Amino acid sequence: MGVELEYAAELINRIIDGIAAPPRGPRIGLHICRGNWSTREDVLLTGDYTPLLPALTRMRVHQFVLEYATPRAGEIAVVGEALSGAVPGTDRPRELGLGVVNPRTTEAESPEEIVAKAELALRHYRPEQVFLNTDCGFGCFANRCVNVEEVATDKIRNIVLAARMLRERYG
Repeated sequence: MGVELEYAAELINRIIDGIAAPPRGPRIGLHICRGNWSTREDVLLTGDYTPLLPALTRMRVHQFVLEYATPRAGEIAVVGEALSGAVPGTDRPRELGLGVVNPRTTEAESPEEIVAKAELALRHYRPEQVFLNTDCGFGCFANRCVNVEEVATDKIRNIVLAARMLRERYG
């Protein structure tokens, strides 16, 4: 593991040590951003999470919020095998905030497409460990919003519909 990643894991754990653990304290999540400054996929970060795994497995983070709406992130099995176990030092299972919609595209992913992505995660995580998210948010940068309100609304609506479908299938 690189010195920077080792130091980052240490700092994050020091912060977490000062916060009460659930159920008394908050759920602590860590989002890893792969780029949200452009609508051009070819200029955003590409590659799976393998280089980060040594640091991530050491972190006492409850939930990793990862971007998987585009193929740029690689296969979910990479993190599923490494990060689906317990938070270090606890018996609490880790959770996955699964990015299932791309905030930069103009068409909303269908509920069925979202369900398919979630079902890939369910090969490694129990249903109660998986949370459906967008890859990053729909924020504005340099006076340019990532997307228009109508598209963002459709994408969020389809996440809700997919969550309902998944709850019907998996309880």
